[in-house]
Amino acid sequence: MGTIPGMEEAEATTQASTVEDWTRALAESTGSPGGGAGTGLMLAVAASLTSMVAGYSGGEDDGGKPSEIRTRAQALRREALQLADDDASASKAFGAAFRLEPGPERDEAVRRASLEAAASSAVLGERAIEAIDDLAWLATKGNRSLVADVVVAFGALRAAVAGARTNVSFDLGSLRSTGDSLDTVRRQQPDLWAAVQKLNGAMDRIDAVTARIDHRAAPTDSA
Repeated sequence: MGTIPGMEEAEATTQASTVEDWTRALAESTGSPGGGAGTGLMLAVAASLTSMVAGYSGGEDDGGKPSEIRTRAQALRREALQLADDDASASKAFGAAFRLEPGPERDEAVRRASLEAAASSAVLGERAIEAIDDLAWLATKGNRSLVADVVVAFGALRAAVAGARTNVSFDLGSLRSTGDSLDTVRRQQPDLWAAVQKLNGAMDRIDAVTARIDHRAAPTDSA
């Protein structure tokens, strides 16, 4: 059914839409939701799988670790979905800033939108980094029958980390359109600049952990 004239179609959100509706909205050429929101969704997938594996893991001598991991993962799933929706809203402001006529007003709007978007992606990236330890614990001490699920979770987590890293970097790079050089951006935004390198390191760590367990998850591939 088409949209009734004079009424806007309801905005798709991760918490109020079906998977079908949200991914259909993601497929549209609107940018909201876009890659940043997709990054949040990937983090939610990683958190969900972490919670599932933790729920199937545990023994008498684990000190309650799986239960702690599951609690953290469930909280992260909810936060990741909220971050995805927040990014979708920020994307609108980002696009609106670049549509303004060239001039001081546009430069200020672009600068503000770029920094807000970069900061949002950095928060998402930090949450993803915090999730690595729990998933790495499950990779070695969790239920061995679910190692394939751990690898899938790591794939989703890596996508979240890579997405956050790229979005922070791109948003900082967008400041060049206001006349700033990358050297200026690095001096003025040291924390956000450092976040990019931290996220690069996190991807390397995920790759290393995954490589150590891949022979168990995909035995026919390593044979």
